[in-house]
Amino acid sequence: MPSVCRFDDLAPDLSTLTPYDESHLVDYLQLLDADHEGADWREVSVVLFEIDPVAEPQRAQTMHASHLARARWMTEVGYAHLLGARMR
Repeated sequence: MPSVCRFDDLAPDLSTLTPYDESHLVDYLQLLDADHEGADWREVSVVLFEIDPVAEPQRAQTMHASHLARARWMTEVGYAHLLGARMR
């Protein structure tokens, strides 16, 4: 039986926090850490997304870029949605 990817090919691109974001907060942190350390996106694709960048280069690169952009959005805007939900 083929494994089911726990990631969508594209991270959300909305101005609000989504359930998908909430379920991937730790993954976003891992992406940010890897980016900060200068990790190659191909290595991150294998380790985090379980995507072979040789077999699926476009998918792997798009998935990485999309999720990294969303992780950055979380540090700039999205975190406020988390705080707001906890402050109510």
